[in-house]
Amino acid sequence: MRQNIVAGNWKLNTTLQEGVKLATELNEILASKTINCGVVVGVPSTHITEVVKAVDAGKIGVAAQNCADQESGAYTGEISAAMVKSTGAGHVILGHSERREYYGETNATLKVKTDLALANGLTPIFCIGEVLEEREAEKQNEVVKSQIEEALFHLSADEFAKIVIAYEPVWAIGTGKVASPEQAQEIHAYIRSVIADKYSAEVADNTSILYGGSCKPGNAKELFANPDVDGGLIGGASLKAEDFYGIIAAF
Repeated sequence: MRQNIVAGNWKLNTTLQEGVKLATELNEILASKTINCGVVVGVPSTHITEVVKAVDAGKIGVAAQNCADQESGAYTGEISAAMVKSTGAGHVILGHSERREYYGETNATLKVKTDLALANGLTPIFCIGEVLEEREAEKQNEVVKSQIEEALFHLSADEFAKIVIAYEPVWAIGTGKVASPEQAQEIHAYIRSVIADKYSAEVADNTSILYGGSCKPGNAKELFANPDVDGGLIGGASLKAEDFYGIIAAF
């Protein structure tokens, strides 16, 4: 049975000291609560080791926001999947729309990153989604299908079972816009059908598909009530412990 997950993506925010404080605050809130979903925080690479120490691993997982498409070598500034694993992180966010747009990451690149992440025992949170022009042209299904097929469909069913999908309507990230619950359900159900066609209904039913577009405490419950929306990949609202908890509590 698939897991509901609320994952935070801190992006390029917080110093190390601020990040540890934020993680500690979240840890303290969750310590006294019964939570009905998995919780992950995607933190800057400089923070990972200290945030791992600051949280209860039984309640909060830690993710890197990226990893390199190389195992090792002369790649200044890069962080390999093995390095991420060595910090104590269990997850890595791959293919975020900002990585695709600003750093030119392609499906071919992400295929390699996914393989390296899995080989090192990391759980990829794999991001897909369309930009505004593609949504307006009603090409969203075509876009997400190609992103999944080209980067992930070389995996065996057992390997694919280790992937978490995060659907991002790119036009709703940081804009205050949000897909309606109906829009979110429609494309999440479509994504699940694409997975079922490639693997099986069982594999599709067991795949967690998160929503990643301007999800906040005020709209999380309505979004998560959809049968194919299994949680969220949260940006700005993950930078305040109380707000992030408000989303976690929507389950």
